[in-house]
Amino acid sequence: MGFTDLSSDSGLTQLDSWVTTRSYIDGHNPSQADVKSFQALKSPPAADKYPHAYRWYKHTASFESEFSSLPGDSSKAHTAYGPESSEIAVGSGKAPEKEAAKDAGGEDDDEVDLFGSDDEEEDAEAVRIREERLAQYAQKKAGKTKPAAKSIVTMDVKPWDDETDMKALESSVRAIEKDGLTWGASKLVAVGFGIKKLQINLVVEDEKVSLEELQEQIDELEDYVQSSDIAAMQKL
Repeated sequence: MGFTDLSSDSGLTQLDSWVTTRSYIDGHNPSQADVKSFQALKSPPAADKYPHAYRWYKHTASFESEFSSLPGDSSKAHTAYGPESSEIAVGSGKAPEKEAAKDAGGEDDDEVDLFGSDDEEEDAEAVRIREERLAQYAQKKAGKTKPAAKSIVTMDVKPWDDETDMKALESSVRAIEKDGLTWGASKLVAVGFGIKKLQINLVVEDEKVSLEELQEQIDELEDYVQSSDIAAMQKL
């Protein structure tokens, strides 16, 4: 049978029941089953009315940027997942067996249970396992450090005139050291009247190095430097 219309009350009730003791629609990890079910919802389930569906929805939303790479068959519709017709009686607060017993005039199984019921214990254990897995996954995800954002920059450094010692100018520029700054290749480029400018490449970690401050430091080399400019910049 699978899920029905997840935009309807009956469909949301079905989903809420399905994820009561499950972290994911199918299996123990996020998959295309979660993606298709998530996309079948027009909006988040009401937290007060469908608490388990709401919890699942918020958790699944945290993977939205990874939807296309999650395992599973993306060609299947959400109706391919979820309960069989015998697993959940939608819209009924009691199991079919109990309803039949009461209709026949019998006593409610909750009142006469000679052997006891482990349902509550099993549900509590399932919830404990689910929460434990969620905590482990969150810890694992938080432990992944994102690579530092970097930029490659081409900078033009102009001397005062054609008599400026360009080797000394370049040495002074390269002597500037910063955490997150790596100097690269350079060359002298003619600008006219016998004057050449230093064109030098550098790689910077965006969060550690301010290009504005770096230019200020270069411009402070007044014995050699007239000015500096950013000729090109590209994110790595």
